[in-house]
Amino acid sequence: MLGGKNKDNQFATGGTTLLAKSVEITGDIKFGGTLEVEGSVKGNVFAAADSDAQVNVRDKGLVEGEIRAPKIMINGHVTGDVYSDKHLELAAKAVVNGNVHYKVIEMVKGAQVNGSLVHIPEGEVAVPAPKAAPKVAPTPIKAESATNT
Repeated sequence: MLGGKNKDNQFATGGTTLLAKSVEITGDIKFGGTLEVEGSVKGNVFAAADSDAQVNVRDKGLVEGEIRAPKIMINGHVTGDVYSDKHLELAAKAVVNGNVHYKVIEMVKGAQVNGSLVHIPEGEVAVPAPKAAPKVAPTPIKAESATNT
């Protein structure tokens, strides 16, 4: 029903977001629903651990940073650690340069992991809430003069 109050549908949980091949994002991404990465992300990608959020890094997709999501499917390149709290799939063209933390993993022939595979025991959470970045006060720049003695 259009305009209904059903909060279980995909739009209520974040819908689907596509980062197309021509998109390059610098900075962290927090998302809900499904995130499709065909372009490149220079930053961390994370979703709430208690959600059903899923990130898909497609064959031309690139992420330079951590990925933290309950469900992750990688068929592109990731440079950084990967944390999956529910299900992780590494497809044939997947290349991960970093450690892979998982509860359930599927790895297809051809997938590469240049790091450690770390199983997360039941009862532990792989996707903790991200920590706030410390605030850094700007440092004034001092001019120095050269003295010859």
